[in-house]
Amino acid sequence: MTMAADWTRSLLNPQRVALVGVSDDPSKTAGRPLQFLRQAGFAGDIQIVNPRRETVQGERAFPSLTNLPERPDHVFILTDAEKALDALEECQRLGVPVATMLSAGFSEAGERGRANQARLDAILARGGTRLIGPSSIGIVNLHTGLMLTANAAFAEPDLPRGGIFVGSHSGSLIGALVSRGKRKGIGFAGLVSVGAECDLSIGQICHATFDDPKVTSYMLFLETLRDAEALRAFAIAAAERGKPVAAYKLGRSDEAAELAVSHTGSLAGADEVADIFLSECGIARVESFEGLIEVLPLLERVPASPTRRKGRVGVVTTTGGGAAMAVETMALRGVDVVPASEATREKLRAAGIDAGHGRILDLTLAGTRYDVMKSALDILRAAPEFDLVLASVGSSARFNPELAVQPAIDAAQGPGTPLAVFLVPDAPDATRLLAASGVPAFQFPETCGDAIAAALHRRLPRRLRPLDIGAAEQPSLVLDEAASYALFAASGLASAPHVVLDPGQPVPDLPFPFPVVAKVLDAEIPHKTDAGGVVLNIRSAEELAAAIARITARVAERMAGHRVTRILVQQMTKGLGEVLLGFRRDPQVGPIVVLAAGGIYTEIYRDSTMRLAPVSREGAIEMIADLKSSRILDGFRGGPKGDLAALADAIVAVSKLADAQDVRVEEAEINPLLVLAEGQGVLAIDGLARVSKT
Repeated sequence: MTMAADWTRSLLNPQRVALVGVSDDPSKTAGRPLQFLRQAGFAGDIQIVNPRRETVQGERAFPSLTNLPERPDHVFILTDAEKALDALEECQRLGVPVATMLSAGFSEAGERGRANQARLDAILARGGTRLIGPSSIGIVNLHTGLMLTANAAFAEPDLPRGGIFVGSHSGSLIGALVSRGKRKGIGFAGLVSVGAECDLSIGQICHATFDDPKVTSYMLFLETLRDAEALRAFAIAAAERGKPVAAYKLGRSDEAAELAVSHTGSLAGADEVADIFLSECGIARVESFEGLIEVLPLLERVPASPTRRKGRVGVVTTTGGGAAMAVETMALRGVDVVPASEATREKLRAAGIDAGHGRILDLTLAGTRYDVMKSALDILRAAPEFDLVLASVGSSARFNPELAVQPAIDAAQGPGTPLAVFLVPDAPDATRLLAASGVPAFQFPETCGDAIAAALHRRLPRRLRPLDIGAAEQPSLVLDEAASYALFAASGLASAPHVVLDPGQPVPDLPFPFPVVAKVLDAEIPHKTDAGGVVLNIRSAEELAAAIARITARVAERMAGHRVTRILVQQMTKGLGEVLLGFRRDPQVGPIVVLAAGGIYTEIYRDSTMRLAPVSREGAIEMIADLKSSRILDGFRGGPKGDLAALADAIVAVSKLADAQDVRVEEAEINPLLVLAEGQGVLAIDGLARVSKT
């Protein structure tokens, strides 16, 4: 209980740290932490463990942790994997609250590594000492001098301190962040490389820093969404405390899509799932590494929105070409650059400023005068039509940095809309001046657009039940189309009228009129068109009999003699449009719902949106609005309107598959879901599901 209670304090604020396996050579990886701790002025006790030496770098060394005069609060293990496991067990016996392990050689390292991993798992299962790593390059608290890291970048002198805490899957990247941050005048409170996250995850570590008043925001470099529940819990708690979170996420692979049998799986690939997960956690995702470094000062000034916000930006500039680059990058990311209203232009004219008529307020050379730029910024920041004001500063930012950016620095101190600055030339001195004054500044048009879009699109996190990411207890099976319709009906979703026929029997009277469609009904043939198992526009019983014979022959030909035992006959219905509506359990974040352009071109158009399940009706309406093709269903150019209310209800219904009784729905898809005219509902006209028994 004692260890569980105090690991959070010992993580970043230990009184005594021990270095196990530290080298006598300070230039070596295992020798750096001692050197860094001394150079940074760490005020706590530093204990050295090296069984082969009596002194290390001129300081006394002890043969083991057990021989130390006092129990350390935090141990940094720098040895090879086998010795590291010995040290971790020793930490456990002594009651050390937390250890960080640099060592590699576990699950990634062949048969011997797998044996090491099994031993590590057994140690961690006993509880007690919490672990960062393995393969962690360390943890840093810049405010206390805790340089418990082997990253060579921390030899850099005079690293600026600030309020940003960094959690990173990459060890080398924490060094890149501090060095680039120093160039921009951006300081950090602490940084951690989490390594393999075999115990403590990024979410848990960041959560442990909430009570530190020096931590004001969070920066995440993610390679995976391991322990997504802890990450989400941290993000929600951060939002409650007004501490924004930004993330740069690697890994745009299709590995998750390979697990699926439906179009939904390919649409909900690893990156798409990560994008919606981060969004619903209230985490601002940037697309560039430089954007990650520059976005947090902006996030601290632009609050997250409780509802959807596209973002309206007013731009004032001294260089039209430079501003145009920033405007273009913002527009590509869905941000609206809006012109000043007539009321705002009148105020500009009253201040002696040429208000112009364009979307951008281009002050040209007049804008290099302090009074002109300062007045323009004050007026724009007071205007209600903007969510953000961006000042684009030209060459003077490099050659006269104090004069060029002083209007923005002074204007930002007063009340009004958040202000940011885009520096067109390479102007490091101006960048540092703005950073020191707390004014968000951008050095590249691409990162300017990236960061502004991330900030303006950030929403408050959505509270959901705990993520259901457990693996199925039973093997899964694919349902045929008729069984899938029955599953959908249980959630309240209607399908087009249909019957199941035996191809060896005469065609009976149908309970619905012609025309109809005939399809092979077989759980082993989820994509019926590819197998030649579909015939459309059948207008009589005779045509239906011929169609059944044709399907039987084509399926046997294309699928090596496969025998057709059942045919589904469905009434053909016309609608105003088609969508795909899908559900699947993602292995990292749990149940998700996908809405996409429907029909055979789903994967070509890639017009899709998704949400974590369950989806509220408000969320379903947002999903429909996200879909570009949904405008066709909303009376585009005076055309008839589709039943979008019924489509929203269908989205909610499909999201309820996460709670289906008797079976666990692994994935399901309706493609297409036919959207009828307004007031007439929606109909599933093809579908499949994969389930496992609960």
